[in-house]
Amino acid sequence: MKFTVDVDCTPEEARRFLGLPDLGPVHAAYVEKLQKAVSDGITPDMISDMMKSWGPMSEAGMAMWSQMFGQMSGKK
Repeated sequence: MKFTVDVDCTPEEARRFLGLPDLGPVHAAYVEKLQKAVSDGITPDMISDMMKSWGPMSEAGMAMWSQMFGQMSGKK
């Protein structure tokens, strides 16, 4: 036997019904931080921090990125 149930609700209602956390404040803070970064301009420190967080193993990852870009630009 198979049952199909269609539920008509908004994403907010579904989130509450399923007990998922409200990430609206986190999203608002993230967007505000991005807007501030764009309006203030991107600094080399911001790029460095971003690369560290994206790369594996933090400092080792940064060294790997640096070496890779150095090789691509012809620097050793």
